[in-house]
Amino acid sequence: MPFIFNRLSIPEIIIIEPKLFGDERGFFMETYKHSDFATAGIRENFLQDNYSRSARGVLRGLHYQKNPHAQGKLVQCLRGRIFDVAVDIRKGSPAFGRWVKAELSEENNFMLYVPPGFAHGFTVLSDTADVIYKCTKEYSPESDRGIIWNDPDIGIKWPVDAPVVSGKDMRHPLLKDADINFVYDG
Repeated sequence: MPFIFNRLSIPEIIIIEPKLFGDERGFFMETYKHSDFATAGIRENFLQDNYSRSARGVLRGLHYQKNPHAQGKLVQCLRGRIFDVAVDIRKGSPAFGRWVKAELSEENNFMLYVPPGFAHGFTVLSDTADVIYKCTKEYSPESDRGIIWNDPDIGIKWPVDAPVVSGKDMRHPLLKDADINFVYDG
């Protein structure tokens, strides 16, 4: 299998380490293989790919889409380095409001799987970062939601002092006031 799947402290969040095949010409790696991901418990059908480029200190998030348009995401940093975060927003979950982190970079080639029911965000640690992510649902403006990046009840320890945040992301509510329709199903 060309991947290693590692579950984080919130076990639904998975770091995927792809195997890199390199020689004097460069390298090759698989970034997604449905059968291997399904064997590891990720049985999603990805329907949309997104790409972003951001400068050092940019913080994007915390984003999610409500049901029935909830998105699972498979995130990878192709250039640069990011601090990536997922927050459990499933009502009734033993991990509700908790967050996990991963550093994704062009050096480690790691990917982060964030299932529906989690808010997602990242900040850029390098001069520039190119991030791609697969989504299990298409973008739905009417379902697009977010949580403020610095919610004290969540307490994410972002590794930037003064992040560059969009106006839209600055207007997101606290988790306790967020429009969430996810329920933990055990």
